[in-house]
Amino acid sequence: MSKVEESVQVDVPVSSAYNQWTQFASFPHFMEGVERIEQRTDTLTHWVTKVGGVEREFDAEITEQIPDERVAWTTLAGEVKQAGVVTFHRLDDASCKVMLQLDFEPEGLAENVGDKLGIVKHRITGDLKRFKEYIEDRGRESGSWRGEV
Repeated sequence: MSKVEESVQVDVPVSSAYNQWTQFASFPHFMEGVERIEQRTDTLTHWVTKVGGVEREFDAEITEQIPDERVAWTTLAGEVKQAGVVTFHRLDDASCKVMLQLDFEPEGLAENVGDKLGIVKHRITGDLKRFKEYIEDRGRESGSWRGEV
């Protein structure tokens, strides 16, 4: 199992960053390789990804969700094995830190080599940077889900 931890400072209130993160359908706007996410229930999402020409579909379950604090998930049975949590830390009224922690199991030679070369860490760094740009450029979140899991 490999682990990545990355964070980014976002110049929006913590509630805006959290609210945007709950809008899973918007992830393709800032997450490289994510083609589509469907939220099927309050706790079940279906992902379609395409990385290096390989398309994968998998389900992820939200295991914990506390407004303005955290969203945790784990993938369900299938070829993609990962679990993670994104946490939101208030810095002041207009900015926050978004921290992503991801545990994942690389599959096959290409993913194992990519993991050793730091490609996953680099991708997550880029995704967080694009999230920052996405929410800051919009000036506000595109929606929200304030439920607790």
